[in-house]
Amino acid sequence: MDIKNTLQSFSTMTHSAQQEFMLQKGDWLLQEMLTHIGSPDAELRDKLIYRTFMHILSDNLLRTEQLQYLFDTVTGDDFLYLKLGEELTDSVFTRSFSALLAAGILAKDADLLVLNDDRLQAFFQKIGRYLLLEKDTRGHVHDKGWAHSIAHGADLAAMTIKHPKFNLQYAPHILHALKLVTWKDTVFIDDEEERLINIIEALLARNYSEEALIEFVDQVFDKFEMHLVTQGYNEAFFSGRTCTLNLMKTLYFALKMNNLAPKLQNTIYGQVAKWLKLGA
Repeated sequence: MDIKNTLQSFSTMTHSAQQEFMLQKGDWLLQEMLTHIGSPDAELRDKLIYRTFMHILSDNLLRTEQLQYLFDTVTGDDFLYLKLGEELTDSVFTRSFSALLAAGILAKDADLLVLNDDRLQAFFQKIGRYLLLEKDTRGHVHDKGWAHSIAHGADLAAMTIKHPKFNLQYAPHILHALKLVTWKDTVFIDDEEERLINIIEALLARNYSEEALIEFVDQVFDKFEMHLVTQGYNEAFFSGRTCTLNLMKTLYFALKMNNLAPKLQNTIYGQVAKWLKLGA
């Protein structure tokens, strides 16, 4: 049975027919979609597999054990962390779309609360690792569609924080990754900043300490000073500076428009103004 044709056919079925299909062949379909989740074929990966995953999640077509199996699989070493650190290879598609699917599963479980607690906690403890170590920063890849691993990693981190079982004691690991995500020798061009600031907004929605976030922002800008002392005005400094300033400006305006965290706003404003002046 061809997976592409199957998914195209599945999308045209009635809800009851989809339910029957999942009862009869659901395990096979999930396995096939996982096998091809990182396909370089954009139509199969993005338009068929990812959309089908989101559809079966939103329409409650999965049994609890299937949801658990998907979560355990896509957050494992052969999916979310597959060849983490590689650049410019197709492995990015597996990592990136595993991150996107994991985010969808967590969003569903935020309502259902059926995922195994021990496995959730194990995942929460290491969630920052993905954004920290992902080096393939490509957005849209010619002939292969969206990779967008940084944006998808941001989606996953934000959704992790929103999960009711997420313990805020793990937040510093995510913030550490966010602090360094703008120092990957590139300047983001595909609105990654818009997705990354969702991490801060998710923390604020969980009543995370504004003082702790102010300390985080100060540390973000301390990285400028540290880089200048250790490496000077090299190419990496300018890409890191530009990328960080773009992120902080995006965060500032998001906070201001939503009337959130006034002290944090002031800290960001002061730091951005200082480094824009120094860069003039």
